[in-house]
Amino acid sequence: MLRTWNYAWWKPVLGIVLVALGVVVVAPLVLMPVLIGSVLFEPGSFWENFEKAATLEEVGPGALLYLNLSLGAGILVCWLVMRVLHRMRPRWLTSVVPKMRWKLLLIFIGISVVALIAQLVVSVVIEAVMAGEQEMAPTGDLNELTATTVLLAVIVLLTTPLQAAGEEYVFRGYLLQAIGSLSRSKWIALLVTSTVFAMAHGVQNFPLFFDRFMFGLIAGWLVIRTGGLEAGIAMHILNNFLAFGFALLFSDLSESLNVSEAGWENIPVTLTQAGTYAVLVLLVSRRLGVQRRTAPPPDMLPPAGPPVEERTPTRL
Repeated sequence: MLRTWNYAWWKPVLGIVLVALGVVVVAPLVLMPVLIGSVLFEPGSFWENFEKAATLEEVGPGALLYLNLSLGAGILVCWLVMRVLHRMRPRWLTSVVPKMRWKLLLIFIGISVVALIAQLVVSVVIEAVMAGEQEMAPTGDLNELTATTVLLAVIVLLTTPLQAAGEEYVFRGYLLQAIGSLSRSKWIALLVTSTVFAMAHGVQNFPLFFDRFMFGLIAGWLVIRTGGLEAGIAMHILNNFLAFGFALLFSDLSESLNVSEAGWENIPVTLTQAGTYAVLVLLVSRRLGVQRRTAPPPDMLPPAGPPVEERTPTRL
């Protein structure tokens, strides 16, 4: 998409640097008042609470809101780079139409639910087999319902879609196009962006890295196969809803955001979700005739030939 008539190799290189700076440095600094304001109302030492919130050691409502808004700001960063640096309309990051195909997004969200159910079934079966038990339901106790838990749930519900979309615009939107324009290979672009996406989540063992790498690989591949970010955004939203929801109900949100290890049994669970989702998305996309390539500009279309004269067949 970026290899247009005004393409130059230095533009995607500079764009990658600008997007990284915008997401890692500029957006967090601009949104810092959100974090500071939330910490001011917490009991105890301000600096101690601020350090714990900023490092995600303790994730309260303010820290979660700050995190999700900072990641969601990646959308604005990518839009700005597209408009100013590449002189292109930002909506070309969304799809080949170019716009968000909302009906398609809702369909893919429904498919994400099916894939997550398949993932949960396989996960429960594997856990039961490993534990030598026949029970097929989670045995953890529900967390106590508090005002903080309710506030966290509201923030998850309202800002997680923004956070998920922000990550998709950065990794599967701009970076996929930028690296693809430099390498002219979709597979190099997919492998590089998937690796960077997994590494951006911090220290992790191989099974957890594989889980995030496969997520990025499938999401990027579906961008190419469906011509837009809708499939990646839908899967990302549902994935994060499940992770945050499970943490709020049975575990701890701080531990969930700072997880660095997963067991090897997590790999078949990951493959189940990714495979189910990818197959269903492809089947539905083909059924609906989803557009996956851009239409050429009018001035690049071949000239129309002279009209063909109708002729009466000659009778023998």
